[in-house]
Amino acid sequence: MAEMNLTLVTEFLLIAFTEYPEWALPLFLLFLFMYLITLLGNLEMIILIRMDHQLHTPMYFLLSHLAFMDICYSSITVPQMLAVLLEHGAALFYTRCAAQFFLFNFFGSIDCYLLALMAYDRYLAMCQPLLYVTILTQQARLSLVAGAYVAGLISALVRTVSAFTLSFCGTNEIDFIFCDLPPLLKLTCGESYTQELLIIVFAIFVIPASMVMILVSYLFIIVAIMGIPAGSRAKTFSTCTSHLTAVSLFFGTLIFMYLRGNSDQSSEKNRVVSLLYTEVIPMLNPLIYSLRNREVKEALRKILNRAKLS
Repeated sequence: MAEMNLTLVTEFLLIAFTEYPEWALPLFLLFLFMYLITLLGNLEMIILIRMDHQLHTPMYFLLSHLAFMDICYSSITVPQMLAVLLEHGAALFYTRCAAQFFLFNFFGSIDCYLLALMAYDRYLAMCQPLLYVTILTQQARLSLVAGAYVAGLISALVRTVSAFTLSFCGTNEIDFIFCDLPPLLKLTCGESYTQELLIIVFAIFVIPASMVMILVSYLFIIVAIMGIPAGSRAKTFSTCTSHLTAVSLFFGTLIFMYLRGNSDQSSEKNRVVSLLYTEVIPMLNPLIYSLRNREVKEALRKILNRAKLS
């Protein structure tokens, strides 16, 4: 009977926030508003970069892909969370849960790699300014982004296959807003050492590897800045503040969520942190890269002036 029960899980039940039914409608409206702001803000960033020739640089090329990933990233999780709130729980078939898990890991991995590539871009711009344009040619940019997509695909595929060859038993309830690794691991039973090892190994190639590239890039940037007059250091480093803010927010939440022991995971904390990296950060990224960015503000001003004239 125990062996039969292991194979009977054909769907998972998402029950996040269902213990607070009185908050369902206010949370639904709040998260819907934030999701719409995320879509509009990131779409505006993509259109702005495409329309203004002054933004056709390696940095903004990477930023346009980051904005696209933020749209995809949020769209995999937020509509599902809205359905959970509206229906006070939502059932997901096993295959749909696996598909959501795969796409979430795919887009999330690419996000990590793009942030690492943006750190490399800042390193070249500040430490190798004379070679910047010759190194990051259009072909090189396309190759780097394609590499990020392929690496994200491989990582997501391995992690998904590893996670969904685990045996699930007991309750099928997931106290979370989507099918993610920490809550899924709580439902496993039986031998899972090989699968969990594969998941951890490929996670190392995403979060820690990206962080190492970012840290090394900024180490060289700091060394370069220390070699210029003191009065110009703050102004020079200010070109990196938007990227550093985005990196700190995104990787800070990922570290808290995924690089802790499974025994330390609490559903309440995990739900709050997951809201940060699935909804809040994608919503804030367009603001982070525009409010402190003279080129973006200038491009937006020109487009608004054209709209007024027409």
